[in-house]
Amino acid sequence: MKQSTHQLHIATHGKGLYEFTSEIEAWLRAQQPQTGLLTVFCQHTSASLLIQENADPDVVADLADFFARLVPEDTRLYRHTAEGPDDMTSHIRSALTATQLSIPIRNGALALGTWQGVYLFEHRERPHRRSVVLHLFSD
Repeated sequence: MKQSTHQLHIATHGKGLYEFTSEIEAWLRAQQPQTGLLTVFCQHTSASLLIQENADPDVVADLADFFARLVPEDTRLYRHTAEGPDDMTSHIRSALTATQLSIPIRNGALALGTWQGVYLFEHRERPHRRSVVLHLFSD
């Protein structure tokens, strides 16, 4: 068995979902695995990861809207507000989603469904440069 790692950097422009499936696939092709397991890990506490539909942009817009309603940015509700009204809400949204994904590799490709893509879910208003670590365990 073989292990490989790689770090991706994803530029965000504020809150929203940023698909980066193609960046993962490009790195994976260079590794030439047949079968394996890929771990995708977000190195931040105010951003997270999702596997979600990538065919209709309304899906990611509705998800962002839902989280805005679920976790309101009202500093009166939280103690931790040192970095502004989106500070604690970003941590809560990250806790409700995932900072790590496991994706099987089959026939040299991500075993995602037809309409699935991998997204970084940015929870902060300001632009950021987010780091995501890929760890491949393969044949």
